[in-house]
Amino acid sequence: MADSLATFLTDRGVHSRPLRHVLTLLSAGPRPLDVLVRTAAVPRRTVEELLAAAGATRDDDSWSAEVDPALLAALPTPADLRDTLAGYLAGVPAPQRALDHVQADLDTMVRRAEWLDETYYLPGAHLVCVGDHDLTALAACTARPELSATVVDLDEALLEYIDTTAKARGLNIRCLHADFRFGLPPLEADLVFTDPPYTPEGMRLFLARAVESLRSPDGRIVVAYGYSERNPALGLKVQQEVLRLGLVFEAVLPGFNRYLGAQAVGSASDLYVLQPTARSAKLAESVRDAGTAIYTHGPQSVEAAGTDPAAVATLLRLTRGDGAEQPETRHPGWSEPVRATKPVAYDLTADPGPWLARTLLAGPPVRVGALVGNNHPDIADQRGQVALRDLVDGKYRLTFHRSTPDGKHAVVIAEPVDGDGVRAELLRRAHGKLGNVWREALIKADPDLTKREAKQRVADLWPDEADLGSRLIDLPRHRITAILRAR
Repeated sequence: MADSLATFLTDRGVHSRPLRHVLTLLSAGPRPLDVLVRTAAVPRRTVEELLAAAGATRDDDSWSAEVDPALLAALPTPADLRDTLAGYLAGVPAPQRALDHVQADLDTMVRRAEWLDETYYLPGAHLVCVGDHDLTALAACTARPELSATVVDLDEALLEYIDTTAKARGLNIRCLHADFRFGLPPLEADLVFTDPPYTPEGMRLFLARAVESLRSPDGRIVVAYGYSERNPALGLKVQQEVLRLGLVFEAVLPGFNRYLGAQAVGSASDLYVLQPTARSAKLAESVRDAGTAIYTHGPQSVEAAGTDPAAVATLLRLTRGDGAEQPETRHPGWSEPVRATKPVAYDLTADPGPWLARTLLAGPPVRVGALVGNNHPDIADQRGQVALRDLVDGKYRLTFHRSTPDGKHAVVIAEPVDGDGVRAELLRRAHGKLGNVWREALIKADPDLTKREAKQRVADLWPDEADLGSRLIDLPRHRITAILRAR
């Protein structure tokens, strides 16, 4: 009977939390059925199925059962949660205005962690944060260490901070890099949390990626969103995007989140709990070409102007170099390998920081040109240039044309090199499964190695199995750098 009950609860995953409360009541003494239904706030039929699985006995109108304590509701959250989260908040990288970052305050971090833990059964569950400058994954996993989480974000500094902090605390948090406009690594979430850009375009994109992240339609998407009471029309537009993805408003918790900024919306936002329907996954697949204008500020805002034609002409000229072939122009994006036989030019003037490096990691073995802002962090000073050169060393030789064609722009030219060895192979096959590519590269460099020996050598060099099962292109930049050094 215990096995039957455990299976019953496991099948309900994160939604077993209220049922475990029912079991806690049953184990304490007889309870009427109507009390159990009200406690769980689930249909009577579900409670009856629970009673059957638990082997509960009935005495008049009351039920009782002997239940393994391991199946009851989890223990309360740690008493020192607030102090720990305050330490996390003190070290978080500065918000990026161009990415619509506005930091949630400490009370919100605590409230989110406790609400998730009180609403869902988190031990053994997987939380995915689609963007996480508010450190929700750190907060939730600190409150409930049996929870695992994956943070997917565009901000490299943030990913490094969360990754380093989680490892220091022994938390099961994995970090992956993605720009949601260009794709998403494979994920299987029970719960997804996101605090998206507060534009209809941003909400549509982030929610579509959230739907794609779910393991099954039984998952839930938890969203922070706020709009000014002076502009309800904007709130309507955003909420319409929720409905267009076939998502149901299961709950709206008004004023749940507070921010250190965002005064236009009262420094606050609501918490939406969204339930997918059978149509949501297919509707999310249609959100592929989202464009780059999803934010409210900066070069990727919905009101940003296009690139100066003179700057694009300079990009094409420098990419062509001394050759006669006109370069092929490409949109930003690196989710798939880029295949080309002639020079390729990218307009990356809307790059918030990571695009240039990712473009080169994904680039083909041809001459590549990229137009970026003159103050781009990878080219604005010697330190940035050296780090970028080191990253792609063995694949490209870089030339930096600062203030070209004017003080606002710069062009980076990447000339392919005939590199060999393990490093060059890893860079050339950045979209392959890292463990397999690394093993094959070792064997190519030393044909006397067996597959087993090469696999063991990879494990010795980089024992993180999750990274070895991923693509190099999806890992945070600090981990890519460490892997290339570990070869």
